[in-house]
Amino acid sequence: MKVTVVGAGNVGATCADVLAYREIANEVILVDIKEGVAEGKALDIWQKAPINLYDTRTVGVTNDYAKTAGSDVVVITSGLPRKPGMTRDDLIETNAGIVKSVTEQVIKYSPEAIIVIVSNPLDVMTYQAHISSKLPRTKVIGMAGILDTARYRAFLAEELNVSPKDIQAVLMGGHGDTMVPLPRYTTVGGIPVTELIDEEKLNAIIERTKFGGGELVKLMGTSAWYAPGSAAAQMVEAILRDQRRVFPVCIKLDGEYGINDCYLGVPVILGKNGVEKVIELDLNDDEKAMLESSRIHVREVMEVLEKLG
Repeated sequence: MKVTVVGAGNVGATCADVLAYREIANEVILVDIKEGVAEGKALDIWQKAPINLYDTRTVGVTNDYAKTAGSDVVVITSGLPRKPGMTRDDLIETNAGIVKSVTEQVIKYSPEAIIVIVSNPLDVMTYQAHISSKLPRTKVIGMAGILDTARYRAFLAEELNVSPKDIQAVLMGGHGDTMVPLPRYTTVGGIPVTELIDEEKLNAIIERTKFGGGELVKLMGTSAWYAPGSAAAQMVEAILRDQRRVFPVCIKLDGEYGINDCYLGVPVILGKNGVEKVIELDLNDDEKAMLESSRIHVREVMEVLEKLG
């Protein structure tokens, strides 16, 4: 099994490291545009293989997509962070150009690959990769829901003083402050979370989750990487090992939840073919209203991309 990770920044390098350490693939190719960065990080990961006892071979290359040929899964983390004075439209235009170019290159050499998008703005970059790759929607998916639910579960575990292993949760919608948390589908060891925590504290945790990325930026001056990189690696593992895990991922909706032509996070079964099935939950009126609000927001961002051509 072969995986390519495009972008050797903090998120991409973390993803490659997790893939290697967990021996999820036989070979991991790390690609970057900056000379020597991917080569150096891949070499560093490979040199700790004798220490951590894994066999996965990591190789770094600078813009040499021929080395990625035959990849089963490609993770795209490329893109620039939003800088002072940069509008949302500027960020979309810049990163869409990057994602378009990268997608065309990886598909040239790995036409059957499943693509996992991590680049931001996540929902619209998944849109860009989908139209650039011309692959079925089930093979071009975005990583956001796993990260968002991980933050939600971590905050709940901290509040309840329990293991995060025992917490299961579902979040839907766009990545960011329009995400749709679903307390009805949140359990702790099978117990509904609403029986273990009062509404005020739960709502506070939900709000913290919505702005979880911003909290880390304020603390560190940059965006997160350990959790996002690990989340992307978990998606790759589910695909390569055909685990059929139930995860929230960003995918183009074609009628599910009454929504068409919009890229939103929804629960799916993730396996060897990518998204094996989109799971449609029976949402109540409040949840439907929140999902619709998220859809409107994401659709507005998609329209920015469409106007840019």
